[in-house]
Amino acid sequence: MSRKQKGSSPQLAEPSAPSGAFVIHPFLKNERPENGRSPEAALVEAEGLTLGIGLKPVASWLVPVTAPTPATFIGGGKVNEAAALCAELNPAVVIFDGPLSPVQQRNLENKMKAKVIDRTGLILEIFGERARTREGRLQVELAHLTYQRSRLVRSWTHLERQRGGFGFLGGPGESQIETDRRLIGERITRIKDELKEVVRTRTLHRTARRRVPFPIVALVGYTNAGKSTLFNALTKADVVAEDMLFATLDPTMRALKLPGGRRAVLSDTVGFISDLPTQLVAAFRSTLEEVLEADIVLHVRDVSHPDSDAQRMDVEDVLGSLGFEGERLDQVTEVWNKIDLLKPDDAAAARRRSARSAGRGPIAVSAITGEGLDSLKAHIERRLRAEEDAVKVVVPSGDGQALAWAYANAAVLARRDLKDGRVELRLSVAPERADLVRSRFGKKRPEGAPKTPRDKHRKLKN
Repeated sequence: MSRKQKGSSPQLAEPSAPSGAFVIHPFLKNERPENGRSPEAALVEAEGLTLGIGLKPVASWLVPVTAPTPATFIGGGKVNEAAALCAELNPAVVIFDGPLSPVQQRNLENKMKAKVIDRTGLILEIFGERARTREGRLQVELAHLTYQRSRLVRSWTHLERQRGGFGFLGGPGESQIETDRRLIGERITRIKDELKEVVRTRTLHRTARRRVPFPIVALVGYTNAGKSTLFNALTKADVVAEDMLFATLDPTMRALKLPGGRRAVLSDTVGFISDLPTQLVAAFRSTLEEVLEADIVLHVRDVSHPDSDAQRMDVEDVLGSLGFEGERLDQVTEVWNKIDLLKPDDAAAARRRSARSAGRGPIAVSAITGEGLDSLKAHIERRLRAEEDAVKVVVPSGDGQALAWAYANAAVLARRDLKDGRVELRLSVAPERADLVRSRFGKKRPEGAPKTPRDKHRKLKN
């Protein structure tokens, strides 16, 4: 189905269905987006988000805007065209792929005689359906209430039991309640109190992981870049991995065995997206900050996507909003995923670029075929080794227990048998185990030295 030109009449797909959606993407015709994403690509992404909540786009429309109109965002003529199409198709909902003020949303609904939700509402609806853990549900509800509190010019709908989500879309069987700012404020306060307890528990778990200890490798990337598929391929796990936006919301951690036998913890995080609602960034901050605690961060990119460069910029923007910038951002390794979907010449170029990188990245992989995964694991191991300390210890003669302990808790780089029967070992020690090894053999840590890579990164940040 060919897409019509910008500003043309809306593009029709098939006759309207009860679950159909009319997708509108407005764009400023005299401005080029900072990330370089084309309006056509943005519309395709909006259609993907719509499909992600089980709604089939029955019409899609690119609307050029010289400047946003205060009353309806798009001009009156375009509103009339959209209203005529709504009368013809009777869509279940109109998806407005942009930010709408409460007044604009109400005016558009009155003109189109249909339910209208903006990009923020759509993403919140997806998160409401996909979150599974108690923390995830609380975070999404907090974001939803914060967003909805500014829209009390309209009645808002409660959770529809039959389909999940947070009721932006409505539907048969839902119950509607009238609420006010006081009630929403009280619920927000209760959720924040509950989240404080969840954050406290997460902090305890984080502290426990440092004591174990295993280095943490975090996967970040644009939604649907293949993070969960890569996560499963590396850890042999069974995390949900589907070809849809935001298939994974709740962070997952699994053990990762590296080529040299060392173990790490691999963390799969929520995917990012352009114009991620500020309410969600705030609500998921405690979860996203797990990335700041990681020893290694892998930025997974879908290099087969036509807007891969724009997606990279969006991910870096979100990381920057978390304080992940400067020297810390320079230490992120890009993983070029889905090279199996590239044209042969492009795939060959990606492999050559990966081979020339000398292990610094990017690393070309295919989570589906397994290509490049061994190189990725080797890269992780090299990065961890680079952070390790070299410690020289002397084991008393006859102390086999101490010798065995050294081999079990560090990598032995060199061994020399001394004339008096003692054994001198040169050990490569992971930063998180350095103090433990020094304590075992009576060594002191250099004053002011960071204990772990995470402490080093905090020092850089400060």
